[in-house]
Amino acid sequence: MKKIYYLSTCDTCNRIIKEIELPSAFIKQDIKTDPITGEQLEELYNLAGSYEALFSKRARLYRELDLKNQNLDDDAMGNYILEHYTFLKRPVIVNNGDIFIGNAKKTVAAAKEAIHRNDKEI
Repeated sequence: MKKIYYLSTCDTCNRIIKEIELPSAFIKQDIKTDPITGEQLEELYNLAGSYEALFSKRARLYRELDLKNQNLDDDAMGNYILEHYTFLKRPVIVNNGDIFIGNAKKTVAAAKEAIHRNDKEI
């Protein structure tokens, strides 16, 4: 599967999509207009190894709900991700079984290298 979960209104997500030079074979899912499903989240969980890896602690709602001062277990984080798109760390790029989560420079560089390496091998 070649897919990116992102927000079309997020300048950072759009910059990363351009920077990576995302091939047209990728499916783009704007999680605001097309919310992530339980099945999709389970697939991401299986690739990432935890909901915590997918969970954004930078979300405005994280602060507003004072979640920092609550003991959130992995399942609670998964439920919050399903409840509101803002809790999914973005972007999430899935490239044939590899997953790249977030906008750290190292993550973006690794995603770009993997995507274009795989394209050259085909």
